[in-house]
Amino acid sequence: MPSLSLPHKSARVARIQLFAVSALSIAGVINFMDRGSLAIANTTIRANLGLSATQMGILLSIFSLTYAVSQLPMGALLDRAGERIVLGAGVFLWSATQTATGLIRGFASFAAARVGLGIGEAPYVVGAVKTVNDWYSVRDRATPTGIVNAATALGQAIAPLILTAAMLAFGWRGMFILIGIPGILLSLLWYVFYRDRNSIALTTEEETYLDGSAPRLQLPRVSLAQWLGLFRRRTMWGMMLGFGGINYTSWLYMSWMPNYLEAAHHLSIAATGVVAVIPFSCAAVGIFLSGVLADFLIRRGLPPVKTHRLLVIGGMVCSAACTALVPSIAGAIGAAFGIGMALFFTHMAGNSGWGLVQSMAPTGMVASVGTIQNFGSFVCASCAPILTGWLLDRTHSFHLTLAICAMVSLLGALSYLFVVNHPIPAGD
Repeated sequence: MPSLSLPHKSARVARIQLFAVSALSIAGVINFMDRGSLAIANTTIRANLGLSATQMGILLSIFSLTYAVSQLPMGALLDRAGERIVLGAGVFLWSATQTATGLIRGFASFAAARVGLGIGEAPYVVGAVKTVNDWYSVRDRATPTGIVNAATALGQAIAPLILTAAMLAFGWRGMFILIGIPGILLSLLWYVFYRDRNSIALTTEEETYLDGSAPRLQLPRVSLAQWLGLFRRRTMWGMMLGFGGINYTSWLYMSWMPNYLEAAHHLSIAATGVVAVIPFSCAAVGIFLSGVLADFLIRRGLPPVKTHRLLVIGGMVCSAACTALVPSIAGAIGAAFGIGMALFFTHMAGNSGWGLVQSMAPTGMVASVGTIQNFGSFVCASCAPILTGWLLDRTHSFHLTLAICAMVSLLGALSYLFVVNHPIPAGD
Protein backbone atom coordinates (compact mmCIF):
# COMPACT_ATOMS: atom_id res chain seq x y z
CA MET A 1 0.00 0.00 0.00
CA PRO A 2 1.61 3.31 -1.01
CA SER A 3 2.13 5.80 1.79
CA LEU A 4 0.35 9.14 1.81
CA SER A 5 2.54 12.19 1.29
CA LEU A 6 3.27 14.38 4.29
CA PRO A 7 4.21 18.06 4.45
CA HIS A 8 7.94 18.63 4.10
CA LYS A 9 9.67 19.35 7.37
CA SER A 10 11.19 22.79 7.77
CA ALA A 11 14.91 23.51 8.06
CA ARG A 12 14.34 24.53 11.68
CA VAL A 13 12.75 21.21 12.60
CA ALA A 14 15.50 19.37 10.74
CA ARG A 15 18.16 21.23 12.78
CA ILE A 16 16.40 20.42 16.04
CA GLN A 17 16.14 16.77 15.02
CA LEU A 18 19.84 16.62 14.11
CA PHE A 19 20.97 18.16 17.39
CA ALA A 20 18.58 16.12 19.51
CA VAL A 21 19.47 12.74 17.99
CA SER A 22 23.20 13.56 17.97
CA ALA A 23 23.23 14.67 21.62
CA LEU A 24 21.04 11.77 22.74
CA SER A 25 23.24 9.30 20.87
CA ILE A 26 26.39 10.63 22.52
CA ALA A 27 24.60 10.53 25.88
CA GLY A 28 23.59 6.94 25.14
CA VAL A 29 27.19 5.91 24.51
CA ILE A 30 28.28 7.56 27.77
CA ASN A 31 25.28 6.19 29.68
CA PHE A 32 25.90 2.56 28.85
CA MET A 33 29.64 2.84 29.25
CA ASP A 34 28.88 4.05 32.77
CA ARG A 35 26.42 1.19 33.35
CA GLY A 36 28.96 -1.35 32.13
CA SER A 37 31.87 0.00 34.14
CA LEU A 38 31.20 -2.08 37.25
CA ALA A 39 30.91 -5.26 35.17
CA ILE A 40 34.28 -4.55 33.55
CA ALA A 41 35.95 -3.95 36.92
CA ASN A 42 33.97 -6.73 38.64
CA THR A 43 36.83 -9.15 39.31
CA THR A 44 39.34 -6.43 40.21
CA ILE A 45 37.01 -4.64 42.64
CA ARG A 46 35.97 -7.87 44.32
CA ALA A 47 39.61 -8.74 44.93
CA ASN A 48 40.55 -5.22 46.06
CA LEU A 49 37.61 -4.70 48.43
CA GLY A 50 37.19 -8.34 49.45
CA LEU A 51 33.63 -8.67 48.11
CA SER A 52 31.84 -11.95 47.35
CA ALA A 53 29.96 -12.62 44.12
CA THR A 54 26.71 -12.20 46.05
CA GLN A 55 27.80 -8.77 47.33
CA MET A 56 28.74 -7.75 43.79
CA GLY A 57 25.34 -8.91 42.61
CA ILE A 58 23.75 -6.76 45.31
CA LEU A 59 25.71 -3.70 44.11
CA LEU A 60 24.60 -4.35 40.54
CA SER A 61 20.99 -4.79 41.66
CA ILE A 62 21.05 -1.68 43.86
CA PHE A 63 21.55 0.40 40.74
CA SER A 64 18.75 -1.30 38.81
CA LEU A 65 16.30 -1.18 41.72
CA THR A 66 17.02 2.51 42.35
CA TYR A 67 16.67 3.12 38.63
CA ALA A 68 13.34 1.27 38.62
CA VAL A 69 11.83 3.16 41.56
CA SER A 70 13.08 6.48 40.16
CA GLN A 71 11.13 5.82 36.97
CA LEU A 72 7.79 6.40 38.69
CA PRO A 73 8.08 10.14 39.40
CA MET A 74 10.37 10.71 36.40
CA GLY A 75 7.67 10.14 33.77
CA ALA A 76 5.31 12.71 35.21
CA LEU A 77 8.26 15.07 35.73
CA LEU A 78 9.26 14.76 32.07
CA ASP A 79 5.70 15.29 30.87
CA ARG A 80 5.40 18.38 33.07
CA ALA A 81 8.87 20.00 33.06
CA GLY A 82 10.15 18.81 29.68
CA GLU A 83 13.31 17.12 28.47
CA ARG A 84 15.58 20.16 28.51
CA ILE A 85 15.65 20.49 32.30
CA VAL A 86 15.04 16.90 33.40
CA LEU A 87 17.43 15.22 30.97
CA GLY A 88 20.11 17.84 31.50
CA ALA A 89 19.95 17.45 35.27
CA GLY A 90 19.94 13.66 34.98
CA VAL A 91 23.04 13.49 32.78
CA PHE A 92 24.86 15.86 35.14
CA LEU A 93 23.92 13.84 38.24
CA TRP A 94 24.85 10.43 36.88
CA SER A 95 28.16 11.72 35.52
CA ALA A 96 29.10 13.48 38.75
CA THR A 97 28.19 10.37 40.74
CA GLN A 98 30.26 8.18 38.43
CA THR A 99 33.28 10.41 39.01
CA ALA A 100 32.72 10.22 42.76
CA THR A 101 32.70 6.41 42.59
CA GLY A 102 36.45 6.53 42.21
CA LEU A 103 36.66 7.81 45.79
CA ILE A 104 34.64 5.09 47.56
CA ARG A 105 36.22 3.08 50.39
CA GLY A 106 33.91 0.15 51.05
CA PHE A 107 30.65 -1.65 50.36
CA ALA A 108 28.41 0.98 52.01
CA SER A 109 29.85 3.95 50.12
CA PHE A 110 29.81 1.91 46.91
CA ALA A 111 26.12 1.18 47.47
CA ALA A 112 25.42 4.91 47.97
CA ALA A 113 27.21 5.72 44.71
CA ARG A 114 25.11 3.14 42.87
CA VAL A 115 21.95 4.77 44.24
CA GLY A 116 23.07 8.15 42.87
CA LEU A 117 23.86 6.60 39.49
CA GLY A 118 20.42 4.99 39.32
CA ILE A 119 18.61 8.25 40.09
CA GLY A 120 20.68 10.20 37.56
CA GLU A 121 20.18 7.72 34.73
CA ALA A 122 16.43 7.34 35.34
CA PRO A 123 15.21 10.02 32.89
CA TYR A 124 17.53 9.17 29.97
CA VAL A 125 15.79 6.38 28.04
CA VAL A 126 12.23 7.66 28.41
CA GLY A 127 13.37 11.25 27.92
CA ALA A 128 14.96 10.19 24.62
CA VAL A 129 11.75 8.43 23.57
CA LYS A 130 9.72 11.55 24.43
CA THR A 131 12.15 13.78 22.50
CA VAL A 132 11.80 11.65 19.37
CA ASN A 133 8.03 11.49 19.87
CA ASP A 134 7.88 15.32 20.07
CA TRP A 135 10.11 16.15 17.13
CA TYR A 136 9.41 13.41 14.55
CA SER A 137 6.33 12.45 12.58
CA VAL A 138 4.72 9.12 13.51
CA ARG A 139 6.02 7.60 10.25
CA ASP A 140 9.62 8.59 10.92
CA ARG A 141 10.13 7.76 14.60
CA ALA A 142 11.42 4.19 14.53
CA THR A 143 14.69 5.00 12.74
CA PRO A 144 15.82 7.85 15.08
CA THR A 145 14.69 5.76 18.04
CA GLY A 146 16.80 2.94 16.63
CA ILE A 147 19.79 5.25 16.16
CA VAL A 148 19.62 6.48 19.76
CA ASN A 149 19.12 2.98 21.13
CA ALA A 150 21.90 1.64 18.91
CA ALA A 151 24.19 4.24 20.47
CA THR A 152 23.52 2.68 23.87
CA ALA A 153 24.58 -0.70 22.51
CA LEU A 154 27.60 0.96 20.90
CA GLY A 155 28.49 2.27 24.34
CA GLN A 156 28.36 -1.29 25.62
CA ALA A 157 30.43 -2.48 22.66
CA ILE A 158 33.29 -0.01 23.08
CA ALA A 159 33.15 -0.04 26.88
CA PRO A 160 35.22 -3.24 27.29
CA LEU A 161 38.08 -1.85 25.18
CA ILE A 162 38.10 1.68 26.58
CA LEU A 163 37.34 0.84 30.19
CA THR A 164 39.73 -2.11 30.33
CA ALA A 165 42.52 0.06 28.93
CA ALA A 166 41.69 2.86 31.38
CA MET A 167 41.58 0.44 34.31
CA LEU A 168 44.90 -1.18 33.40
CA ALA A 169 46.51 2.26 32.99
CA PHE A 170 44.99 4.17 35.93
CA GLY A 171 43.41 1.54 38.15
CA TRP A 172 39.70 1.03 38.65
CA ARG A 173 39.39 4.23 40.69
CA GLY A 174 40.98 6.32 37.95
CA MET A 175 38.70 4.66 35.40
CA PHE A 176 35.56 5.82 37.24
CA ILE A 177 36.86 9.35 37.63
CA LEU A 178 37.78 9.68 33.95
CA ILE A 179 34.53 8.41 32.47
CA GLY A 180 32.35 10.86 34.41
CA ILE A 181 33.82 14.02 32.87
CA PRO A 182 32.35 13.77 29.30
CA GLY A 183 28.81 13.46 30.64
CA ILE A 184 29.16 16.58 32.79
CA LEU A 185 30.17 18.58 29.70
CA LEU A 186 27.38 17.11 27.58
CA SER A 187 24.73 17.99 30.18
CA LEU A 188 25.72 21.65 29.96
CA LEU A 189 25.55 21.62 26.14
CA TRP A 190 22.09 20.01 26.23
CA TYR A 191 20.71 22.64 28.59
CA VAL A 192 22.13 25.52 26.55
CA PHE A 193 21.08 24.40 23.05
CA TYR A 194 18.03 22.10 23.30
CA ARG A 195 14.47 23.43 23.46
CA ASP A 196 11.27 21.55 24.31
CA ARG A 197 8.60 21.46 21.63
CA ASN A 198 6.03 23.36 23.68
CA SER A 199 8.49 26.24 24.21
CA ILE A 200 8.75 27.00 20.48
CA ALA A 201 6.07 28.71 18.37
CA LEU A 202 5.67 26.32 15.42
CA THR A 203 4.21 27.19 12.03
CA THR A 204 1.10 25.43 10.75
CA GLU A 205 3.21 23.44 8.28
CA GLU A 206 5.57 22.33 11.06
CA GLU A 207 2.67 21.27 13.27
CA THR A 208 1.12 19.33 10.39
CA TYR A 209 4.37 17.53 9.63
CA LEU A 210 5.01 16.60 13.26
CA ASP A 211 1.45 15.43 13.87
CA GLY A 212 1.26 13.43 10.63
CA SER A 213 -1.66 11.02 10.61
CA ALA A 214 -1.90 10.99 14.40
CA PRO A 215 -3.12 14.40 15.66
CA ARG A 216 -1.37 15.56 18.81
CA LEU A 217 -3.52 15.28 21.91
CA GLN A 218 -2.73 18.19 24.16
CA LEU A 219 -2.20 16.97 27.72
CA PRO A 220 0.33 19.51 29.01
CA ARG A 221 -0.01 18.47 32.65
CA VAL A 222 -0.66 14.84 33.54
CA SER A 223 -2.92 14.72 36.58
CA LEU A 224 -2.34 12.34 39.47
CA ALA A 225 -5.63 10.62 38.62
CA GLN A 226 -4.52 10.05 35.02
CA TRP A 227 -1.14 8.73 36.17
CA LEU A 228 -2.64 6.36 38.74
CA GLY A 229 -5.20 5.29 36.15
CA LEU A 230 -2.42 3.80 34.04
CA PHE A 231 -1.95 1.07 36.66
CA ARG A 232 -5.53 -0.07 36.04
CA ARG A 233 -4.81 -0.75 32.37
CA ARG A 234 -4.27 -4.35 31.25
CA THR A 235 -2.01 -3.15 28.45
CA MET A 236 0.18 -1.24 30.91
CA TRP A 237 0.79 -4.35 33.02
CA GLY A 238 1.47 -6.40 29.90
CA MET A 239 4.10 -3.89 28.79
CA MET A 240 5.72 -3.90 32.23
CA LEU A 241 5.94 -7.69 32.36
CA GLY A 242 6.88 -8.08 28.70
CA PHE A 243 9.65 -5.51 28.80
CA GLY A 244 10.84 -7.19 31.99
CA GLY A 245 11.86 -10.15 29.86
CA ILE A 246 13.87 -7.86 27.60
CA ASN A 247 15.63 -6.01 30.41
CA TYR A 248 16.29 -9.19 32.40
CA THR A 249 18.28 -10.57 29.46
CA SER A 250 20.05 -7.27 28.76
CA TRP A 251 20.97 -6.66 32.40
CA LEU A 252 22.18 -10.23 32.95
CA TYR A 253 24.65 -9.99 30.09
CA MET A 254 25.69 -6.43 30.87
CA SER A 255 26.35 -7.30 34.50
CA TRP A 256 27.99 -10.71 34.28
CA MET A 257 29.05 -11.40 30.68
CA PRO A 258 32.70 -10.28 31.13
CA ASN A 259 32.95 -12.40 34.28
CA TYR A 260 31.35 -15.33 32.40
CA LEU A 261 34.01 -15.17 29.69
CA GLU A 262 36.76 -15.01 32.32
CA ALA A 263 35.36 -17.88 34.43
CA ALA A 264 33.90 -20.23 31.82
CA HIS A 265 36.47 -19.70 29.07
CA HIS A 266 39.51 -18.70 31.14
CA LEU A 267 40.18 -15.37 29.44
CA SER A 268 42.41 -12.72 30.97
CA ILE A 269 40.99 -9.30 31.81
CA ALA A 270 42.72 -7.79 28.78
CA ALA A 271 41.45 -10.53 26.43
CA THR A 272 37.94 -10.19 27.83
CA GLY A 273 38.02 -6.49 27.00
CA VAL A 274 38.55 -7.38 23.34
CA VAL A 275 36.20 -10.36 23.04
CA ALA A 276 33.36 -8.62 24.90
CA VAL A 277 33.12 -6.12 22.02
CA ILE A 278 31.50 -8.82 19.86
CA PRO A 279 28.20 -9.31 21.73
CA PHE A 280 27.44 -5.63 22.22
CA SER A 281 28.30 -4.85 18.60
CA CYS A 282 25.68 -7.43 17.59
CA ALA A 283 23.22 -5.67 19.90
CA ALA A 284 23.84 -2.33 18.20
CA VAL A 285 23.17 -3.84 14.78
CA GLY A 286 19.95 -5.43 16.06
CA ILE A 287 18.66 -2.13 17.40
CA PHE A 288 19.43 -0.18 14.24
CA LEU A 289 17.93 -2.80 11.91
CA SER A 290 14.82 -2.92 14.08
CA GLY A 291 14.22 0.79 13.56
CA VAL A 292 14.81 0.67 9.81
CA LEU A 293 12.60 -2.41 9.39
CA ALA A 294 9.80 -0.95 11.51
CA ASP A 295 9.71 2.30 9.53
CA PHE A 296 9.73 0.32 6.26
CA LEU A 297 6.78 -1.84 7.32
CA ILE A 298 4.80 1.14 8.64
CA ARG A 299 5.36 3.11 5.44
CA ARG A 300 4.15 0.07 3.48
CA GLY A 301 0.86 0.20 5.35
CA LEU A 302 1.26 -2.18 8.30
CA PRO A 303 -0.17 -0.47 11.42
CA PRO A 304 2.50 0.68 13.92
CA VAL A 305 1.11 -1.42 16.78
CA LYS A 306 1.13 -4.63 14.70
CA THR A 307 4.60 -3.84 13.38
CA HIS A 308 6.16 -3.36 16.79
CA ARG A 309 4.37 -6.33 18.38
CA LEU A 310 5.64 -8.57 15.57
CA LEU A 311 9.24 -7.45 16.08
CA VAL A 312 9.02 -7.61 19.88
CA ILE A 313 7.57 -11.12 20.07
CA GLY A 314 9.77 -12.56 17.33
CA GLY A 315 12.90 -10.98 18.79
CA MET A 316 12.25 -12.28 22.31
CA VAL A 317 11.59 -15.85 21.17
CA CYS A 318 14.78 -15.90 19.09
CA SER A 319 16.76 -14.37 21.96
CA ALA A 320 15.55 -17.09 24.33
CA ALA A 321 16.65 -19.79 21.89
CA CYS A 322 20.13 -18.25 21.55
CA THR A 323 20.57 -17.88 25.31
CA ALA A 324 19.62 -21.53 25.83
CA LEU A 325 22.40 -22.56 23.41
CA VAL A 326 25.18 -20.41 24.92
CA PRO A 327 26.43 -22.96 27.52
CA SER A 328 26.90 -25.61 24.82
CA ILE A 329 29.07 -23.43 22.58
CA ALA A 330 32.78 -24.28 22.73
CA GLY A 331 35.42 -21.55 22.74
CA ALA A 332 35.33 -17.95 23.91
CA ILE A 333 34.82 -16.46 20.43
CA GLY A 334 31.95 -18.83 19.67
CA ALA A 335 30.35 -18.10 23.05
CA ALA A 336 30.71 -14.36 22.43
CA PHE A 337 28.90 -14.70 19.09
CA GLY A 338 26.20 -16.85 20.73
CA ILE A 339 25.65 -14.17 23.36
CA GLY A 340 25.82 -11.61 20.57
CA MET A 341 22.90 -13.22 18.74
CA ALA A 342 20.88 -13.31 21.98
CA LEU A 343 21.55 -9.60 22.43
CA PHE A 344 20.90 -8.90 18.73
CA PHE A 345 17.37 -10.26 19.06
CA THR A 346 16.58 -8.93 22.54
CA HIS A 347 17.70 -5.41 21.57
CA MET A 348 15.72 -5.66 18.34
CA ALA A 349 12.72 -6.48 20.52
CA GLY A 350 13.59 -3.70 22.97
CA ASN A 351 13.70 -1.00 20.31
CA SER A 352 10.25 -1.98 19.10
CA GLY A 353 9.11 -2.16 22.72
CA TRP A 354 9.71 1.58 22.87
CA GLY A 355 7.98 1.90 19.51
CA LEU A 356 4.93 0.34 21.16
CA VAL A 357 5.03 3.00 23.88
CA GLN A 358 4.91 5.71 21.22
CA SER A 359 2.13 3.91 19.33
CA MET A 360 -0.11 2.91 22.25
CA ALA A 361 0.23 5.85 24.68
CA PRO A 362 -1.54 9.21 24.36
CA THR A 363 0.97 11.81 23.16
CA GLY A 364 0.89 13.82 26.38
CA MET A 365 1.50 10.69 28.45
CA VAL A 366 4.33 9.02 26.52
CA ALA A 367 6.92 9.66 29.22
CA SER A 368 4.58 8.51 31.99
CA VAL A 369 3.73 5.25 30.20
CA GLY A 370 7.38 4.73 29.31
CA THR A 371 8.68 5.22 32.82
CA ILE A 372 6.04 2.93 34.33
CA GLN A 373 7.03 0.30 31.78
CA ASN A 374 10.67 0.81 32.71
CA PHE A 375 9.83 0.61 36.42
CA GLY A 376 8.16 -2.77 36.08
CA SER A 377 10.80 -4.13 33.73
CA PHE A 378 13.72 -3.11 35.93
CA VAL A 379 12.12 -4.60 39.03
CA CYS A 380 12.27 -7.84 37.05
CA ALA A 381 15.75 -7.11 35.67
CA SER A 382 17.09 -6.37 39.15
CA CYS A 383 16.68 -10.03 39.99
CA ALA A 384 19.22 -11.03 37.33
CA PRO A 385 22.49 -9.73 38.88
CA ILE A 386 21.81 -10.80 42.47
CA LEU A 387 20.34 -14.18 41.48
CA THR A 388 23.33 -14.81 39.23
CA GLY A 389 25.80 -13.88 41.99
CA TRP A 390 23.98 -16.05 44.54
CA LEU A 391 23.87 -19.06 42.20
CA LEU A 392 27.50 -18.52 41.18
CA ASP A 393 28.65 -18.65 44.80
CA ARG A 394 26.82 -21.97 45.23
CA THR A 395 27.11 -23.77 41.87
CA HIS A 396 30.24 -22.11 40.42
CA SER A 397 28.49 -22.28 37.05
CA PHE A 398 26.41 -20.04 34.80
CA HIS A 399 24.33 -22.87 33.29
CA LEU A 400 21.27 -22.47 35.52
CA THR A 401 21.25 -18.67 35.29
CA LEU A 402 21.24 -18.81 31.49
CA ALA A 403 18.38 -21.33 31.49
CA ILE A 404 16.37 -19.04 33.78
CA CYS A 405 17.11 -16.10 31.48
CA ALA A 406 15.76 -17.98 28.45
CA MET A 407 12.54 -18.81 30.32
CA VAL A 408 12.06 -15.19 31.44
CA SER A 409 12.45 -14.02 27.84
CA LEU A 410 9.80 -16.48 26.65
CA LEU A 411 7.40 -15.37 29.39
CA GLY A 412 7.91 -11.77 28.27
CA ALA A 413 7.04 -12.71 24.69
CA LEU A 414 3.83 -14.38 25.91
CA SER A 415 2.90 -11.21 27.78
CA TYR A 416 3.21 -9.14 24.59
CA LEU A 417 1.26 -11.79 22.67
CA PHE A 418 -1.71 -12.20 25.00
CA VAL A 419 -1.87 -9.06 27.18
CA VAL A 420 -0.62 -6.08 25.12
CA ASN A 421 -3.49 -5.77 22.66
CA HIS A 422 -5.24 -2.39 23.02
CA PRO A 423 -3.98 1.23 23.02
CA ILE A 424 -4.08 3.11 26.30
CA PRO A 425 -6.88 5.72 26.34
CA ALA A 426 -6.22 9.29 27.41
CA GLY A 427 -8.82 9.34 30.18
CA ASP A 428 -8.17 8.23 33.74
